[in-house]
Amino acid sequence: MKKLEDFGMKVPEILLPANVDLSKWSVIACDQYTQDLDYWKKAEAAAGGSPSTLNLILPEVYLNSPDKAERIQKIRKTMKEYLGEGVPEALEGSSVFAPPFHGFIYIERKTAFGRMRKGLVAQIDLETYEWKPFSKANIRATEATIVERIPPRKEIRKGAQLELPHIMLLVNDKDDILVGGSGVAAKKNAPLYDGQLMCNGGSITGWGLSSESELAGVTEAVAKIADKNRAADGSTFLFAVGDGNHSLATAKAVWDEYKVELVAGGAGEAELEACPVRYALVEIVNIYDTGLTFEPIHRVIFNIDTAALIDYLAKELGGTVSEVSGAAELDAAVKASWADFGFAYREGGNGAQKYVLLKTGIKELAVARLQPEIDAFLKGAAGAVGSAAEIDYIHGSEEVLKLGERENAVGILLPPIAKDSFFETINGRGPLPRKSFSMGEADEKRFYLECRRLFS
Repeated sequence: MKKLEDFGMKVPEILLPANVDLSKWSVIACDQYTQDLDYWKKAEAAAGGSPSTLNLILPEVYLNSPDKAERIQKIRKTMKEYLGEGVPEALEGSSVFAPPFHGFIYIERKTAFGRMRKGLVAQIDLETYEWKPFSKANIRATEATIVERIPPRKEIRKGAQLELPHIMLLVNDKDDILVGGSGVAAKKNAPLYDGQLMCNGGSITGWGLSSESELAGVTEAVAKIADKNRAADGSTFLFAVGDGNHSLATAKAVWDEYKVELVAGGAGEAELEACPVRYALVEIVNIYDTGLTFEPIHRVIFNIDTAALIDYLAKELGGTVSEVSGAAELDAAVKASWADFGFAYREGGNGAQKYVLLKTGIKELAVARLQPEIDAFLKGAAGAVGSAAEIDYIHGSEEVLKLGERENAVGILLPPIAKDSFFETINGRGPLPRKSFSMGEADEKRFYLECRRLFS
């Protein structure tokens, strides 16, 4: 009989706050609002000096702050305090946390945008994850990993006593037997937590799965999904990293380094398997969850010969070009397809405004084919006008169309993300190009809530 460990999973020991207001405790992922210091000031005000995960993380808005080292030191100190360690003798052992919960947590997150996303908080084995392209690992990256982003994140994770998850893994589960099935079982129990989230975060409820039968149900569901996603070479693409790619890559890097230290100290396989640093706490979400929206990230290119670019892309992508009457028609046409692209630009660089549709027969995720061809065109520099061409990545079609009105610029609309081809594209072509998609709005990103022991 298959065990969870056979699929790179393990039942976690989850730490949840005891008698703490979730609207003060739970805070959005650190990689959001990276240029918006005001947001984090509002979060600090919302926490109001109460125990909060805000005191256990380093928002990336502070990554280049001159007091970063002091902030990290304070995080370490707060972790100990919340665990009831390193405090005055009279308070020794008085933890912010309830006794560890051994099991998975099924969650329902209602966002401020009227959507409800379901998830399963679980623990994965970092030995079964790989971010490098064309990996055959159980867990794979969805977008290209920028190696330079890992070292500053290692400073925070290495040696930390607690881990807080904002990583979201996607599972290819059309029948919804893992997350949805877990929900059916979990909601027979009383919630472990239920409350509002700060700063327009919506609300969240979590139910535990800890009995032998409940854990067996999770194992059975994972085994069935693995069988459906097993390739001819025997490899299984079970989970794709939807959010927190660099955080998971950092966890892997920290474990790889620590493993070397453990082995050098004489640790055997049993000790390595038991080490908490080997694992990462994540939320698993079904890619077909109706509450999970995938938004394309559009492109705008400046200082470009747009006609030359469109001709090049039409040739390389095997597409046909046609002009449409205006911005609204172009936007609607692109949104109604899975493989067509829209271009908004001024003819000749500063002439009449044009709207052009490029129809293709692409079967993979469209961005996986488009971005490499844009890169090749820009590298050739044949289409540059004046100074070097520049590319920017934009959320929302309205802004893209407006930017396309600028002289020697072109706004490029990308079609919706086809969930059916998501896993297939990554399996066949490797991680997607940079800035391929966004999962929901900023306020819908994962909030920190659950914790887990990491380093002793």
